[in-house]
Amino acid sequence: MKTCLVVDDSKVIRTVARRILEELAFEITEAEDGRQALAACDASVPDLVLLDWNMPVMDGLEFLKALRAREGIAQPVIVFCTTENDMSHIRVAMEAGANEYIMKPFDREIMEAKLSQVGLL
Repeated sequence: MKTCLVVDDSKVIRTVARRILEELAFEITEAEDGRQALAACDASVPDLVLLDWNMPVMDGLEFLKALRAREGIAQPVIVFCTTENDMSHIRVAMEAGANEYIMKPFDREIMEAKLSQVGLL
């Protein structure tokens, strides 16, 4: 079974993402911020990280840069899932190592399409 770490400070978003991803046969873990997400990746690198941009403690971009800078560990597919939908944010995220970008709000159809594009479905 594929694994996904859902990183978002909103419990509602984590719950919605969990429901969709479990239907798509992913095993889910959750983190509320980038620091918790890095710790979770240290414990077990997931196949996919669904990542919010705006979070306390460590935001999504800081997490992405920190994770991509680590050598000697498997690198998960990173899909940003955020309300930051202007081209400058998307470009910065992709240049930092994101694999794909989903705008909030999202639904199962959007999630399936993006996960197919990155080769996880």
